[in-house]
Amino acid sequence: MKAIELQSPGGIDNLMMVERPTPEPGRQEMIVRVKATALNYRDVEIARGSYHTTFPLPLVPLSDGVGEVVAVGSEVSRFKVGDRVCGTFWQRWVGGSFAMAEPSYQRGGPIDGLLSEFARLDEQAAVIAPAQLSDVEAATLPCAAVTAWHALFTEGKLKPGETVLSLGTGGVSLFAVQLARAAGRARHCYVEQR
Repeated sequence: MKAIELQSPGGIDNLMMVERPTPEPGRQEMIVRVKATALNYRDVEIARGSYHTTFPLPLVPLSDGVGEVVAVGSEVSRFKVGDRVCGTFWQRWVGGSFAMAEPSYQRGGPIDGLLSEFARLDEQAAVIAPAQLSDVEAATLPCAAVTAWHALFTEGKLKPGETVLSLGTGGVSLFAVQLARAAGRARHCYVEQR
């Protein structure tokens, strides 16, 4: 399969198209044919070498993407071949406080990301993609949209009629405005560019 690897930090010039073996699923894993991916600022920092942590290289970048399940392991019960899924950023973190998230299970570093034809995902590391969204739209959900949702509704406990101020025009900021408006919770939404 074709994949793009970050072979050394320092920028996009260090991304190379390579051939890798097509992965096989373990007993609780599935193989996804990647249809679309999304670029987050974290991915840019990792490629530049300016992220707060370094990862072993080569590394397939990009934490966010959507694809179609093409194979499942013998013990997979949540998905079947043909399902359209989004990979999750925090692998194996399905609930509980943020302290339960294990940094060594982050997709796009240190675990290979989704910038490849196929990806192996643990069945706990995916969700069904929303049917009403295109592949490109669904690919943006796992990191930026979930971060905005968590900030507004889990931590922020946003209530009807409150005002939302979103700093910047990055993915998280724009998702915060859209989610607040869509939920009918925010009367006024402001985006402040820095």
